[in-house]
Amino acid sequence: NVSYTDAHIHLGVHSITTISKVSVTAGKSVSIPCLYDSRYMNYVKYLCEGYYWNYCNYVVKTNKPDRSGKYSISDDKNQKIFTVTINQLTNKNTDYWCVVEINGGSDHGESFQLSVSSGYTGENITIRCHHRNSGGMKWCRLGRNCVTKSSGSIDGTTVTIHTTDGLKPEDSGWYWCAEGDIQIPVHLTVTEKLINSKYCKRS
Repeated sequence: NVSYTDAHIHLGVHSITTISKVSVTAGKSVSIPCLYDSRYMNYVKYLCEGYYWNYCNYVVKTNKPDRSGKYSISDDKNQKIFTVTINQLTNKNTDYWCVVEINGGSDHGESFQLSVSSGYTGENITIRCHHRNSGGMKWCRLGRNCVTKSSGSIDGTTVTIHTTDGLKPEDSGWYWCAEGDIQIPVHLTVTEKLINSKYCKRS
């Protein structure tokens, strides 16, 4: 049940923020976060497949799920992020748009590209975001600032190339790391650690 979009897609400045290029493994799944402006909180969001906006096909909407199981979409209105998931990736699944549907006007969207690499059953593949001599590494929080040097700070949390120090629950959310034009989305969940001790009693 795929159809062409019936409205132009407008590339609104700061309307939608997502990553632009992701390296993924064939046969696996990938989830892409799409950050949107607060004015779109109660609007329908959807995933559109295709390189050009005027030829892309919507494949799943927040009000119309994909029954095939290939695509799924969820909307976190508190974080103002909708997440699209693509399953059973192939090298035909490369170009997409995160879109907010605007009734009576041009839809607002932002594109991203998947670089699909081959994998084999039974092997383990680890994707590392590491620093090479070229110095092109960076770590960013979606919609916020980036760390491009050996260390820096995002929302008060110290970040180095390999670790984040002083994590807080409010640091939870979507991040991405990049080297060159390849970007990898990472969802970070920070929870408090419970300590059980016979010397500590609840009061």
